[in-house]
Amino acid sequence: MRKFANVIVFTIFLAAIAFALSGCSSGSADPKDNTVAATVNGRDILLKQVEQGIAQQSGGKQSQLSQLELAQARLQILGNLIQREVLFQRAEREKLLPTEDQIDGVITQQKQQSGMTSEDFEKGLKAQNLTMEGLREEARKDLAIANLQDKYAGKISISDKEVEDFYNNNRQQFVNARGVALAMIMVDPADNSAQSIQNDAKSEAEAKLKIDNIYQQLQGKADFATVARAKSEDPNTLARGGDLGFASEEDLKNNSFPADLVARLFGSMQVGDYTEPVRFNSGKWYIFKLAEKRLTTENLTLESAGVRPQITQGLINQRKQILNAALLEVAMNEAKIANNLAANMLNNPSNLGLRPAGSPASSAQAPAPQQPATSPTTNASPAGAKPSGSPK
Repeated sequence: MRKFANVIVFTIFLAAIAFALSGCSSGSADPKDNTVAATVNGRDILLKQVEQGIAQQSGGKQSQLSQLELAQARLQILGNLIQREVLFQRAEREKLLPTEDQIDGVITQQKQQSGMTSEDFEKGLKAQNLTMEGLREEARKDLAIANLQDKYAGKISISDKEVEDFYNNNRQQFVNARGVALAMIMVDPADNSAQSIQNDAKSEAEAKLKIDNIYQQLQGKADFATVARAKSEDPNTLARGGDLGFASEEDLKNNSFPADLVARLFGSMQVGDYTEPVRFNSGKWYIFKLAEKRLTTENLTLESAGVRPQITQGLINQRKQILNAALLEVAMNEAKIANNLAANMLNNPSNLGLRPAGSPASSAQAPAPQQPATSPTTNASPAGAKPSGSPK
């Protein structure tokens, strides 16, 4: 069952982008700093790429980190970059690079999900000292690594017995509980410009005017998800078109939903309907769309719609995670890696071989590196929950 979760605030618009951007050479680190932090089969990973990741990971406050914290973070970020480069080079050798059209498609999709115009997207890149060329290169790596992982995952097969055994051992997971699935559009009278919110309302009057205009747009038959991506001020649900997930009555009450609104959602409202603007005690304005409603709790059988495919995909995802870990292990063992940063730390234990925090190469600000490609964001449980957010 999908649940509401606490809202996580993204501080930069690139949080919606699924690429690892720390490798972009266009960051604001000193362009003359070409110190090599590591090499993978003779290909360099520069220290300034590591410093870019440090700056983003610390929110630009790397000068406040202790020397030990800096050393630990640099080793971790460099380790991620090494793993990523190892997998990318293996994908190159196996001729699994994406086409330019595929890269175009992914970037276009991310622009759409960000809710930004092409002009605003370009401005956002520039503000982060990134270039479209750098973005494309990181997209190329992401797609190549995904192609490599899919090559081996494509050999996975799940038997009917495995599916039946999982169901019999986890019957408690297969319940359609009473509740509603919602999507929302939120307008906040507070100043959210630091979160790169488009057309951000910055006062009570602006918020009321904006939410009323959105409501009129919806009444004109505009698509709810499209409007949410373009106008909502909740960064946690923008990329999902306002999708909040599934919630019980208790979930709604715990998230400060007014009692009369809860009664309407479980009463007169029909699937597809949306509310008029509703102001919560927090001062924020919301419009909710009812995407699904279940008034009774139903125990699902193996033959219920979607249960077999859900279990099968979950079991495949479990095996993918193991295969991805094995793939990385083999690729790392076959690669010739020189971690100069780690070696320098060993040779200079008094200061761990590091320049002081806040030095020119430490001042770059770029998005944090992607986690190692061995851990795809899939839930190991076939009955995994869909991520969601909640109004406050």
